Amino acid sequence: MSASAPDQPRRSAGADTDTRPDRRAGRRPPARRPPTRPPGRTGAGRAPLAVAAAVAAGWAALTSYLPVVVVLGLVQVSEDAGSLGGAARAGLAGWLLGHGVPLATAAGPFGLAPLALTGLVVWRLIRAGVHATRALGARGSGETRPAFVAAGAVALGYALLGVPAALLATPGADPVRAVGVFGAVAGAAALAGALRTTGAAGAWARQAPAVLRDGVRTGLVAGLLLAGAGAGVAGLAIATGGGEAADMIGAYRTGVAGQAGITLVSLAYAPNAAIWASSYLLGPGFAVGVDTAVRTSEVSVGALPAVPLLAGLPRGPVDGVGALLLAAPVLIGMAAGWLLARRLLRSTGDDRTPPGWGPLLGAATLAGPVVGLLLGAAAAASGGPLGGGRLADLGPAAWQVAAVAAAVVAVGALMGAAATRAFTRPDRPARPTSSPSARPPTEADARPPARRARPVTD
Repeated sequence: MSASAPDQPRRSAGADTDTRPDRRAGRRPPARRPPTRPPGRTGAGRAPLAVAAAVAAGWAALTSYLPVVVVLGLVQVSEDAGSLGGAARAGLAGWLLGHGVPLATAAGPFGLAPLALTGLVVWRLIRAGVHATRALGARGSGETRPAFVAAGAVALGYALLGVPAALLATPGADPVRAVGVFGAVAGAAALAGALRTTGAAGAWARQAPAVLRDGVRTGLVAGLLLAGAGAGVAGLAIATGGGEAADMIGAYRTGVAGQAGITLVSLAYAPNAAIWASSYLLGPGFAVGVDTAVRTSEVSVGALPAVPLLAGLPRGPVDGVGALLLAAPVLIGMAAGWLLARRLLRSTGDDRTPPGWGPLLGAATLAGPVVGLLLGAAAAASGGPLGGGRLADLGPAAWQVAAVAAAVVAVGALMGAAATRAFTRPDRPARPTSSPSARPPTEADARPPARRARPVTD
C-alpha cells in the first residue's frame, strides 16, 4: 500500500506555509533563485560586440594560419635553406591563396587556391559568427537583425587583417583586393553561422514551400554524390600513377621533412582535383594550360610542371570498360530522384499512399539548377592562373559545368522519381479474421471482473 490513500485530498503547494509551526526557529528560509534571463537580453558580464567580434575574427585567422606555416615550413626545410621568418611570410602567402587572393610573382599572378585550406578558413569563420551572435545574447531568438549585425562586425574585423597579410607576405598581394576578399568571405561565412545560431535559418526553411525544400535537399544530395564520385575517380587516377608521383616528390631533394611538406601541399589541393574529376565525368572536362583540354573524348596537353597531382592525368580518350564511367552522373541523378520519392512516400503516412505527381516532379526538376549552382561555384573556385604564359588558365569552365550538371541531374532525378512513383502500390489494410466462435462484444464484457470474497478464518 502506498504512503497516501487515493481518497485523501492532496495539499496544495502553498497551503501549509503559514499553518505549520517552524521547527527551526531563528533560521531564515532558504533564498529563492533569481529567474533566468530570457534569451535576447545581454547580461552584465557579457563582452561587448566589438571585443567579441575582434577576438573571434583574430582566433579564426590564427587557427587557419598556423597549419599553413607548419606545412610550408616543412617544404622549405633543406640542408642550407629555410628560416622561421621565411616560413612565416610564405605562410601568409599561402593563407592569402586560401582566401582566393592571387599573389603577385615574377612569373605572373598565382591564383590557384587550395580548397582544403579554404574549407578550414570558412569553418573557422562560421564559428566566429556563432561566437559573435552569442555575445549579442541572440542565441535562439529567431531574429534576423542580430545575425546580420554579428556577421558585419566579424567581417569588418577580419577584413582589416588583409592589409598586413598582403604587405608582409612573400610573394605579396594587392592590399585593397585582400581587404575586399577577406570581408566578403568572412561576411558570408559568419552570416551562415549567425543565422543558424539565432534560429532564423530554420524559420526561413519552415516558411518556404515544400517543393522548394525538397528540391534544395535533393540537389544537395546529388551534388555531394557527384563530388564524391569525382574524388573517387581522382584518387584512382593518382593511385595508378603513384610511381610517377613518387618520382616527382623525390626529385625535389628536400629530405624527409620537405617531402612530407610537399605531400601535405598536394593534399591541400585534393578537393581541386575532385572538382576537376567531376567536371571530367560530366563532359566539359578541364584545362591544364592555354589551348589544352582534358575531356573524355579528347586529351591534349603540353609540357606540365612537376606537380604530383598532375601525375594522374589521363593519357587519351576514354574507351573500353572506362566508358561506363560516363553513365555515373545520370545514375547519380536517378539515385537522388529515388531518395526524393522514398522520402515523400514516408511522409504521406503509414498507408504508403504514393505522393502526388506535381510536388514530386517539381522537386526533382528543381534539383537540377541547385546542383548546377553548387558545382558551377565549386568549379570557379577550383581554377586559377599558375603564373603567366601557357599556365595562365587551369581548371574547368564554370558555366559549362553548371549547365551540364543542371541538365543531367534534372533528367536523372525525373527518371528516378517517376519510376519510383509509378512502381509503388499502396498497401491494402489488413482484413479482420473471422472465426466461428467470434461474437460481437456485449455490455457484460465491458464490465470489470467482480472481486472474490476472501473466506473468513477463525
